Amino acid sequence: MKGLEISERFFKEHGLPMIHEKLGNYKDRIAAGLVGDGSECYGFDDEISRDHDWGPSFCLWLNKNDYAEIGQLLQAEYNKLPQTFEGFQRKISAWGEGRIGVFETGEFYKKFIGTERVPENADEWLSLPESYLAACTNGRVFYDPLGEFTQFRNRLLEFYPEDVRLKKIAARCMSIAQAGQYNFMRCVKRREHVAAQYAETKFYADTISLVFLLNKKYTPFFKWMHRAVKDLPILGGAAYKTILESVLAHDYNKKYRLIEEICASIITEFKKQGLSEAGSSFLLDHGPVIQAKIKDPKLREMNVWMG
Repeated sequence: MKGLEISERFFKEHGLPMIHEKLGNYKDRIAAGLVGDGSECYGFDDEISRDHDWGPSFCLWLNKNDYAEIGQLLQAEYNKLPQTFEGFQRKISAWGEGRIGVFETGEFYKKFIGTERVPENADEWLSLPESYLAACTNGRVFYDPLGEFTQFRNRLLEFYPEDVRLKKIAARCMSIAQAGQYNFMRCVKRREHVAAQYAETKFYADTISLVFLLNKKYTPFFKWMHRAVKDLPILGGAAYKTILESVLAHDYNKKYRLIEEICASIITEFKKQGLSEAGSSFLLDHGPVIQAKIKDPKLREMNVWMG
């Protein structure tokens, strides 16, 4: 059974009754769910995941005023809940503290995006690691009668402003081309095997990031990037399969052929989405074309490699 399902059942059987019994006056002001760090929040947990920071648990979110009034009391009641549920026990490591329990909504999001509000301009959006945005919008909200936590969450799930998305896509074109189409085989020919390995890995990571951008989804932590891309409707399955085939290949020429195959599929998608009209097979040539579509002059004039 997946951790997210266990946590939701644990909340419904123990958490919600506790709220009604101990804090009934606030029952319509408390949000609950499981969001944040951890493979279970993405639904990717397995038996290996269960050795640390896994098991029946959930998050409770309060607005600032309510947190000041009942935050400590709610945490104390949460701590009294059973440690074992349906045969599963919560295991918390030294590095896993602070993932579950009671949070003030603004502080919860601040931990991931550095502010208690949704980013308001391009600079703020561009400063945020994609994996942090993925982490604070993953998982599931089990209960939110007040709706404040969900409102914040939904605004982040609306994704980057379009100009920011275009800027990041343009930058990925540059780095993907540089790492995979240009430098990979040059490093191989020079027998710079470490550099070749880095170029190959950089190509995979930035390609996956680009596929997420094309799907208007945030790229998760590197450990889950490849697994997560598989489920995306636009190029997800193809990217997953081709990257895996390339990683497992021992022949450099085959790897390079697969790199070019991925790039060709990306360029085809650019044309479908009206992002680039360039006729080149080299992604580097598409970056400036995509950046030219940005409406904000300040963002449009930034170095195309940045983003």
